[in-house]
Amino acid sequence: MSAFLFSLVAVFLTSLGSRDQVLIARLSGVLGRNYALLVLGCLIAAGTAALMTAAGAHIGAMLPGPAKTMLAAFALIMASAELAWPNRVRKPVEPTRSLGAIGIVLLARQFGDASRFLIFAFAAGAGLSWFAGAGGAIGGMAAVALGWVLRGDLEAVLPLRTIRTVLAVVVGIAAAVIALSARGLI
Repeated sequence: MSAFLFSLVAVFLTSLGSRDQVLIARLSGVLGRNYALLVLGCLIAAGTAALMTAAGAHIGAMLPGPAKTMLAAFALIMASAELAWPNRVRKPVEPTRSLGAIGIVLLARQFGDASRFLIFAFAAGAGLSWFAGAGGAIGGMAAVALGWVLRGDLEAVLPLRTIRTVLAVVVGIAAAVIALSARGLI
């Protein structure tokens, strides 16, 4: 149960200001609170969480303990780098109303984001990977829903760049500690 809760909170926090959340917020601001957009965003968040959980669990099962821990540390390093990377998403001028096109863009934006790296790391390193995956899916859906609810106010209400920078440092420190402990140095 702790894997579920930890993953839920970690994924929600690292999704704040992510490219997919900002896109949903901006599209919701331009298109209005379209429930189909919310459902699509939640389905894609759950789907990418399931795929990253499956990938992490599969690869983690092939590795011995220390290698599994190093893989999780590497995934956290990638998450930290993605969090530190500036998010420059252009505002949609004439957004498409095609849910298929929006879905493809959301899917592409979620596969390389910090939250999905965290889900992969939890699944690769944890024995209860599907609990971590379920928590990650719910955390990702909550972040999408927050963007949908706040619409254009998301970027005005929350200091997204500061949040992402602080989280990049925290995740980077966690990655370093995990990597050092896997090597037996601490």
